[in-house]
Formats: sequence, C-alpha cells, structure tokens
Amino acid sequence: MRVEYLDRLGTDLSIVNAARVSMDKQHAEFDPDSDTRLLQYLAREGHISPFFHAQLSLRVTAPIFVARQLLRSTVGLAINEVSRRYVDKDPEFYVPAEWRSRAENVKQGSGDSLSRTDVRRANAIYHDALNSAEDAYADLLANGVCPEQARMILPQSMMTTWIWTGSLAAFSRVCTLRLDSHAQAETREIAVQIADICAEYFPSAWAALMSTK
Repeated sequence: MRVEYLDRLGTDLSIVNAARVSMDKQHAEFDPDSDTRLLQYLAREGHISPFFHAQLSLRVTAPIFVARQLLRSTVGLAINEVSRRYVDKDPEFYVPAEWRSRAENVKQGSGDSLSRTDVRRANAIYHDALNSAEDAYADLLANGVCPEQARMILPQSMMTTWIWTGSLAAFSRVCTLRLDSHAQAETREIAVQIADICAEYFPSAWAALMSTK
C-alpha cells in the first residue's frame, strides 16, 4: 500500500492570507511567529474555511476493502479510480503482514495477532482462495466474458488505485478518523502516509489542524 504525492496548490502562506483578506491585509512572506499563531487560532476556534484554500493531489494504491472505507470521506475531495470495466490486466492482491484475532469486546475490529499455527492455516486458506479467483477471472475472459462482468469474481483484497484531490481541511478530517486507535490497521497505514505528506508541504497549517484533534 502506498500514497504518492502528485501536486499541490498553495502553501502555509496561502492559508493565512486567505484569513487576512477579511481585513484587506496580506503577508508577502510567511512569518514563523505571527502566522503560526494565527493558524493555531484558526484551527482551535474552528475557523476552518482558510484551510480549504490549500489543496493536494495524491495517488493512492490500496486493496479495495481499504479503499471503500477511506472513500466514505467525500466532502471537499475529488476521486478518480482505476476501472476494471476497461482494464483487464492481471490483478494484484494484497497480502497482510499479519493475521489478527477477532476482538472480544466490540462488534467490529480486531485483537492480537494469531498464533503461528493459526497464521499458517489462514495463509493457506487465503492463497487458495486468491488463486481460485484469479484462475476463474482468467477463464471468464478467455470464454469471451466482458471485463466489466468478469471482474465480479475478484475479491476485496484486489489492489486498486485512485487519484485523490482535496483541501487540507478535508484531508485532516480523513486523518482524524483513520489515525484513531480504533480504526482498522490497514486504513491507519494509509492515513499515516497522507499525514506525512500534508506535514511536509503545509507544516505549520497541518500541525495546527492536527493539534486540535
């Protein structure tokens, strides 16, 4: 799973100048003291609109089950995803680094890692299912079935890729949800990468946004 930086619009300075326009003022350069305090104030008091003027475009690759959780966040975000209506190249599948037990005290989520014996069984079951699905997909295509129907046989662990573009405010909401300790580990892995990119390109604004969570 990976998140790649593609493009951005604006800087920390863009955000503070968006806030200062109400007073018909702007800074030519970002001031580490006064502008950082302004960003912290805006985030703390919920004056979120200036943070919509900073934008990021990312290319995300993750299994479908992770994508569907992440893409429930839509406000302030645009999404374009690879479509297997048109693409019929060999699918790539996600293989987890660990198998976790079912949590005892919640209706969803997971607990500790499985024992070695249970991991071996889980791996065998999983890879048998993947091989069967991949063979069935190839057979359907070979039989003349169109890709948009043949794809029905492919599992949720198939990797997908999408371009995700949106405001810094929108990505902060995604990360707030998915960095939570109760979030699924796989979605948290993507959120960590998104947060790292946001912090690299908008360091002061991102720190202000995330300090209020």
